[in-house]
Amino acid sequence: MNNQTLGQRLKDLRKEKGLTQVTLAQELNVDKSTIAKYETDKIEPSLSMLITYVKFFGVSADYILGLED
Repeated sequence: MNNQTLGQRLKDLRKEKGLTQVTLAQELNVDKSTIAKYETDKIEPSLSMLITYVKFFGVSADYILGLED
């Protein structure tokens, strides 16, 4: 398993889609500062936000949580 943090995985997903934090924040209807806090592991997304990420990026929750690569 990869030793990436949750925040690192979220950042990688965002960058793979070519999105800025501002653009992603607009897409997910949250503040840019919230995206930044997720990506730097200052806060963790709620379950509902995790589901939003899973749907938006088309990945599994297990991937985002680091349970699979």
